[in-house]
Amino acid sequence: MVTRSRPSRGVPRRRVAISGHGEAHTVGVIADTHGLLRPEAAVALASSELIIHAGDVGSAEVLDKLREIAPVVAVRGNNDKGPWAVTLPATEIVEIGGVFLYILHDLRELDCDPAAAKFHGVIAGHSHRPRVEHRNGVMFLNPGSAGPRRFTLPVAVARLHVHGERVRAEIVELEVAVPGHPSATRPESTSPPRRGSSAR
Repeated sequence: MVTRSRPSRGVPRRRVAISGHGEAHTVGVIADTHGLLRPEAAVALASSELIIHAGDVGSAEVLDKLREIAPVVAVRGNNDKGPWAVTLPATEIVEIGGVFLYILHDLRELDCDPAAAKFHGVIAGHSHRPRVEHRNGVMFLNPGSAGPRRFTLPVAVARLHVHGERVRAEIVELEVAVPGHPSATRPESTSPPRRGSSAR
C-alpha cells in the first residue's frame, strides 16, 4: 500500500511510503519513455509493487499503462510539457520499508547532499545511459531509457530489491533491434537482467 506523508525535515519535498519495514519489496524503475511504453518494458516491470518513473514520460497514456501494473510515482522531465504534466512534481521522496530514495530527472539538478540527508539512494534519468554506482554510501541509479532508442545506447529499465535498510539495483536491458543493424531481423525479447549491487 502506498501512502503520502509529510516531507522529511530540511528537505521540502513530497514523500511516498510503502509500509512493511523488514519485508522484501520489489520496485520497478523506468525513465525517458518519451511517449513509448514497450511491451518488453511492461513485462520486465510486471512483478513490481511500485513503479518509479524518473521523468521524460512523454504522455499521460504511459502513466495510465504503468498504473495497470502497479502504483506509480513519477517526476517531471524537461520534455514533459502540457496540461497533463503540470501535476508531476520535479522531485519526490520515496520510503520503502527502511530505505529512503530521492527521485529527480536530471542528476545535475540535485539540490541536496544525499548522504547528509540520510538517503539510501538517488534515482535520475535524462542521460539515457543505464548505470549503478555508489558514492559516500549512497546508491545512484539511472535506469536508462525505455523509450525510442537513442543512437546505439541500450534500451533498459531497472528493478530495486529492498529488504530492511538494504537496497540492490538490477539493470534489465531489453533486446530491441537497432535499425540498419543485422540484429534488426531478429524478434525482440527481454534479455536476462544484468545485476547491480547493494547500498548500505
